[in-house]
Amino acid sequence: MENLKSVIEALILASEAPLAMDKICLIMEGVERTEIKKNIEQLTAEYNERQGGIFLAEVAGGFQFRTRPEFSSWIKKLKGTKPASLSPAALETLAIVAYRQPLVKSEIESIRGVDVSAPLKGLLEKKLIRIVGRKDVPGKPIIYGTTKKFLEVFNLKDLSELPTLRELKQLNGPAETSPELSTP
Repeated sequence: MENLKSVIEALILASEAPLAMDKICLIMEGVERTEIKKNIEQLTAEYNERQGGIFLAEVAGGFQFRTRPEFSSWIKKLKGTKPASLSPAALETLAIVAYRQPLVKSEIESIRGVDVSAPLKGLLEKKLIRIVGRKDVPGKPIIYGTTKKFLEVFNLKDLSELPTLRELKQLNGPAETSPELSTP
């Protein structure tokens, strides 16, 4: 296919969420995965070299066009709203879920030391966390985990890109990092 790169570019642009390689391969039946990958790499390089207002990012298990961070003030003016922010309680709850998932509400509350009903509700509404099932114990409590939208919002390919506790300590100094967030 002579215009393969243009077709891939159009598919990624038209997709409302990051477009997974598997989905591109399914749509582009008959085209080798390696050929698609090569074209995506070329597109990424072209957008990076151009240094325009957008770039092609691999995020949340797929590919998505994104605006460059240095233009965020202009985008905010266009949108006329400030981006939704998370309360400190919601951020702390989200961090615990991200690093310790899958886990139940009582485990989050044990770490935070306070009720997390409101932050959990808000994070569910914002689609940053989701219900992944129920724990097989009496009462069958709900198990929580992060979503693809969480990866998108925080510009992560997958959870392995979360900073380690050591990296967080180096950024914030040892006094500002909670030992409860260490991964098991």
